[in-house]
Amino acid sequence: KKIYDFLNVKLTFTSSVALSIIDSSYDLSRRVNLHYLYPFSFREYLFFKFDKKVPCITLEDIFNDKISSELLKLDVHFDKYLSGGLMPFTLDEPDFMPLMSNILNKIIQKDIPSFASIKIEEINKIKKVVKFIGKSEVDGLNFSSVAKNIGITKYKAESYINLLNKSFILNPVFPAGTNVLREPKILMFLPYRLLYKDFVDSIGGLREDFFCEAMLAANIPFNYLKTTRGAKTPDYYIQYNDEKIVVEVGGKSKGREQFKGITDKKKFIFSHSSTIDKNRRPLFLLGLLN
Repeated sequence: KKIYDFLNVKLTFTSSVALSIIDSSYDLSRRVNLHYLYPFSFREYLFFKFDKKVPCITLEDIFNDKISSELLKLDVHFDKYLSGGLMPFTLDEPDFMPLMSNILNKIIQKDIPSFASIKIEEINKIKKVVKFIGKSEVDGLNFSSVAKNIGITKYKAESYINLLNKSFILNPVFPAGTNVLREPKILMFLPYRLLYKDFVDSIGGLREDFFCEAMLAANIPFNYLKTTRGAKTPDYYIQYNDEKIVVEVGGKSKGREQFKGITDKKKFIFSHSSTIDKNRRPLFLLGLLN
């Protein structure tokens, strides 16, 4: 408060200080305007890595097929982006996963304990939570499943996951609707999943991590669609321009069977390809949003 009141300087908060600022935002509301600084978008990655100046697009452009053939060619760079290219330090560091591991360890061992009231023995449990989520398939991951597999209470699982969310490691996505169990689907921020599985084995999770991170960065509200056991259901709802848009995220061969019984007018598959047809759009285009 004194720095703001008496000095004409701009402050940037990082690490454990940034975590503290998030919880102090109400006290500092007249002095601090919080902006979350996400890693490179796909568009920013193309600029800094290849000096490609790509224009921003909108969801309307994507849904209405106002995409040039030149933009579709950018698909060839998408896998490298998902593999860690969104982190600025990867521009100069070809072997960057050891750095990602060091960052994760510092957050868990130093930043979180300096911010939250946790015991020393809980640090190892937080590591186990991240490892379990990183090694698991994304479907069925929630507070309850994490608690059961780590051997902690559901309250502790929720507490740890919320801390890891504030640290931009885990990304809980809550379900659509009010008549469902309000447990979120637990995703990760890119590219932490790659610390636990290789690219091929983790690609399904990486796609969903990217989709959700792109929605957050573009400030587009979204929820996941809770699946009835044994039923095929689309992945997400997007709230955009007073419309609900049903979205499925998947690979090149992802079909439309998940849309069976869905009455919403707008239904799209965001696939890991450069293909555009009636319901299919390239997933990487979401990285070009403003």
